[in-house]
Amino acid sequence: MAEPSHPRLGSAAVAAPSRTVGAPKPAPARRERAKEGVVLITGSSGFIGGAIISALAHRFDIVGLDQYLPKRQAAQFDAIRVDLSSDRSIRQALQRARAEHGEEIVSVIHLAAYYDLSGDPNPNYKKITVEGTERLLRALAGFKVEQFVLASTMLVHAPGAPGQKLNESAPLQPKTPYPQSKLESERVTHARHGDIPTVILRFAGVYDEMCRAAFLAEQIASIYEKRFISRLFPGDIDRGQPYLHLDDLVDCIVRTIDRRKRLPRETTLLIGECETPTYRQLQEKIGELIHGEALKTMQIPKPLAMVGQWVEEDLLALDPFVQPWMIRQAGDHYELDVSAAERLLDWRPRHSLMHTLPEMIAALKADPKGWYQANKLNPSRVATQTVLALAEPRPRRDPHRTRLALEWLAREHRHTLWAPMGIVALGLWLMFSPDAFALFDAARFADAPTPPAAGRELPDAATRNALLGWSDIVSGALLMLFGSLALSRTMGWARWVCGIIGGWLIFAPLVFWTPSAAAFVNDTLAGALAVALAVMVGTPPGISAQALTDKTDTPAGWSYSPSTYLQRVPLVALAFLGFLIARYLTSYQLGHVPAAWDPAFGNGTEVVITSWVSHAWPIPDAGVGAATYLLEALTGAIGDRRRWRTMPWLVFAFGLMIVPLGVVSITFIMIQPTLLGTWCGLCLVTAAITVILIPYSLDELIATVQFLTQSKRAGRSLWRTFWLGGSLPGGGCDVSPSIASPPGVALKAFLTGGVTFPRTLVGCIAIGVLLMCTRVVFGTEGAMANSDHVMGCLVITIAVTALAEVGRPVRFLNIPIGAWLILAPFVLAGASLAAMIASIVLGVALIALSLPRGRLSGEHYGGWDKWIV
Repeated sequence: MAEPSHPRLGSAAVAAPSRTVGAPKPAPARRERAKEGVVLITGSSGFIGGAIISALAHRFDIVGLDQYLPKRQAAQFDAIRVDLSSDRSIRQALQRARAEHGEEIVSVIHLAAYYDLSGDPNPNYKKITVEGTERLLRALAGFKVEQFVLASTMLVHAPGAPGQKLNESAPLQPKTPYPQSKLESERVTHARHGDIPTVILRFAGVYDEMCRAAFLAEQIASIYEKRFISRLFPGDIDRGQPYLHLDDLVDCIVRTIDRRKRLPRETTLLIGECETPTYRQLQEKIGELIHGEALKTMQIPKPLAMVGQWVEEDLLALDPFVQPWMIRQAGDHYELDVSAAERLLDWRPRHSLMHTLPEMIAALKADPKGWYQANKLNPSRVATQTVLALAEPRPRRDPHRTRLALEWLAREHRHTLWAPMGIVALGLWLMFSPDAFALFDAARFADAPTPPAAGRELPDAATRNALLGWSDIVSGALLMLFGSLALSRTMGWARWVCGIIGGWLIFAPLVFWTPSAAAFVNDTLAGALAVALAVMVGTPPGISAQALTDKTDTPAGWSYSPSTYLQRVPLVALAFLGFLIARYLTSYQLGHVPAAWDPAFGNGTEVVITSWVSHAWPIPDAGVGAATYLLEALTGAIGDRRRWRTMPWLVFAFGLMIVPLGVVSITFIMIQPTLLGTWCGLCLVTAAITVILIPYSLDELIATVQFLTQSKRAGRSLWRTFWLGGSLPGGGCDVSPSIASPPGVALKAFLTGGVTFPRTLVGCIAIGVLLMCTRVVFGTEGAMANSDHVMGCLVITIAVTALAEVGRPVRFLNIPIGAWLILAPFVLAGASLAAMIASIVLGVALIALSLPRGRLSGEHYGGWDKWIV
């Protein structure tokens, strides 16, 4: 065939480890023989094999041989597993066929063959396609076979010129391993068929109304997705190749069987459509059908196309569809003379590709996901189109499901009334806390030292404590009021008010620079408890009924849910660890502890967190970090596995806390040796935690952005969806490991959930670490040392972010950094000869390691898949 309609065209011979079938199973009772005899088909589970079986099953007793059998035994035919690379397997399969159907065979339709798109030689072409044909013919020698039909390809012929029609005697010149193996199979058939009459059918590329022609499907998909490459062609756009509709192929096979007694003993026929559409005609027609305008195609030189393909495959490791052999053959032209088939079979094609294209494109528009799946393309790339095709601007409410959801919420509210009661009790505790911690006792803290991190004049300690005490009293009273209101199911908004008050309590000791360590701890814990009891217990209030009634938790086109507890709990744990470290640093900044311990740099921590940078903040900067870490931990735990669509605003808040905190932490690390002249060991730990949080939080943020974008394009209110959530068709339910899985399984699922660790990116991280240490390793000084340190911080941050598959393109930002490393030794002072050489080598290595995409996990991210380059 000119091109397999799909790589699994002859599925009995698809690339796979060779397997030898065991001893044949006991034969079941022989089926009642169809009146016209037995037809044996190899590759019966493939696209073409299934169509032929459907056409013949009512007339013949069908035996299907294939390496991959249907999951369920088909009623239309007897499926037998076979491996064409094994004599024993073929012999046993035919023994079973003889036992069940006898030794008389009307026709053998040999479709099975090996094929791949690489265009490279592969031993399977010989072992399966060529030698498999010989094995089959040898095994058939003991049967009474009236006809052997070999499916070949028109590509065994040399290409012609426009207006020059090729017939069966045209020169033979196969250019790639697939047609070469087919031509060798033809020669084997001529040499080994013995007394069996043979028919060799050289098919053009096969298609139907769903396309299923690999090259044509890729062309249509490229135009549908508006890829830049869809406008380029490395050959003469006024040349092309003919195609063949599946129905016409099946009709040809049927006629070949029916005329088996009238055909010559050796017959070779070209089978395809008489009309050859050019690449220009296809491009313009497809563009017009999809986008309403003819697509203009630019012809580019083949060397330029080869460079582009090399960049995609070898430099960026993108696994492109286009292979070098396709570029070399881009200008090949075929027109077929099918008069021999008309004369011997009374066959002419009844279909035309150009006339079928409207049906093909209509099927694509009606169900993009189904069309992509049918053509073995990545359906995630058209997830948005699938959603928009099904979504309604005003979704219909299901009264029954809405009622069930409301009843469930009412039961949940009754079962969680202890939470608002706990808020009331917490408010009462806060109202009496100032007396318990002596916040109104002016003499108690009269000798309290000025906080080390204060960069401005502060009120005296008594005043600061008194302000915090009144804050606790007012906050406690408000918690009692709104906690009482939250007891009513109709006052769910009061829970959010309690959460806001809890957030204030976390920041209050920092705002007032309290000298009381006890009050600091008390307000921090009370604030965290208020947030937890208000919005973490039960379903958070304010989510729309439409969002709640939809049980799907996986975004359209995604292979997993980015909001599962398994994805979030480790992030919460990391954020809490960051909170503990930052809170310890805050205690020193407020003067609650006399010293700050540093694991590696002596008094470096104290110097850094009391420097002019810290003094520039109106409140303790470590305290801001501690409060943010704590809020990250709390917001990370709120909501269920659907929160990417039920609470978009919260996902945004979670992401926005991680990213700005990450920027601040990395900036702080950058300026420590460059502007402050020392290091803070604990700051390095918190910065590392922040950077690690980034790749593991990106997927949920991307999913939420996709959801909001799709909702907007579907005609729904973006603002309402952002605050109240919603649902869209096309989603699914995640069946990946849950938080209740065994620890090893859960940890592996978290570490690899949307994140991979390619050696290229790990190498970039190592380069970043080395750059931060050039003062010690290479003795750099001054501007060069500072540059290396800053660049190292950036390289690590970029590379770690790119570990997230949805963030993989971020790695390209390391390329200009690599270029700067090459240039820096020549424009900055402070580099020794060894440091200059190292900088150049590291720059080149960084550029080289930042180009390949690296290994992917196989997960899908909807329409974002196309951006993972």
